[in-house]
Amino acid sequence: MTATAPPAPARERRGPGPKLPLGERWSRRGPLLPALLLVVLFTQLPMAVTVYYSLQSRNLLRPDESAFAGFDNYVAVVTDAHFRGAVVNTVVLTAGVVLLAMALGVALAVLLDQRFLGRGVVRTLLITPFLVMPAAAALIWKHAMFNPLFGVLNWVLSPFGVDRVDWVSEYPMFSLVLMLTWQWTPFMMLIVLAGLQSQDPEVLEAAKVDGANALQTFRRITFPHLRRFIELGLLLGSIFIVNTFDPIYLITQGGPGQATTNLPYFIYQVTFRAFEVGEAAAAGVVVVLCTILIASFALRVISGLFREER
Repeated sequence: MTATAPPAPARERRGPGPKLPLGERWSRRGPLLPALLLVVLFTQLPMAVTVYYSLQSRNLLRPDESAFAGFDNYVAVVTDAHFRGAVVNTVVLTAGVVLLAMALGVALAVLLDQRFLGRGVVRTLLITPFLVMPAAAALIWKHAMFNPLFGVLNWVLSPFGVDRVDWVSEYPMFSLVLMLTWQWTPFMMLIVLAGLQSQDPEVLEAAKVDGANALQTFRRITFPHLRRFIELGLLLGSIFIVNTFDPIYLITQGGPGQATTNLPYFIYQVTFRAFEVGEAAAAGVVVVLCTILIASFALRVISGLFREER
């Protein structure tokens, strides 16, 4: 007779634990209440005040005149051609910077994943742009890189016939995209480099034994493995770059005209140049709602990327 193996024990389902008394539950939640109150105080209270002002007709030049406007401010913002232009500029700026930074980040990450003399020094130098303060980086690019007389960019391109080009005036959006790409490429590079260093070396060795060259290995094995890291970088980069303000304020002032005015700078103009507090608050509420929708989608995608497959 052959002995049969005993059946595997069924996995026990862990149900909810015993319900704790009300006093004990509040004693456990008590230490968290100060932090919760601070979060509400510094996030929800300003948002509630902003919503209140968005329903008011208020101008800082006429502080004594205030009236309930209802949704007139929202209608004025949505129908404003400058607001729609700011939306388009925000999309163009964000998409251009994120895509270029990711492409360069992948290339640099692949380079840094190789072993060569001085790799630590090169890695430190490539990370440096991300550590520079945004305001300082904007001023450096405005006066040292884009200057039409002694700018480094014109000097580098002078062998190709480029001479005394005023980049900020003639190509304002390109100038911002170039500067922000320089600043955000290290961020993308670090995310992709983490993905490269998490690859299974046995899989790469097996591909080499099977005769796959470097390009085939990258296209068939490495790039599919990096997909989740690339998507993570694209999503996080988009959320951060949408809020860009310092370079626009210090380099282009939203111009020429409204050529580089994005949503944060549009709100600044309405508040501190037109002094329309109600319309600025309404624009801020609209931007926050759109950002919440995008962030919710981003968080859902990110959580799906890192959910364990069953």
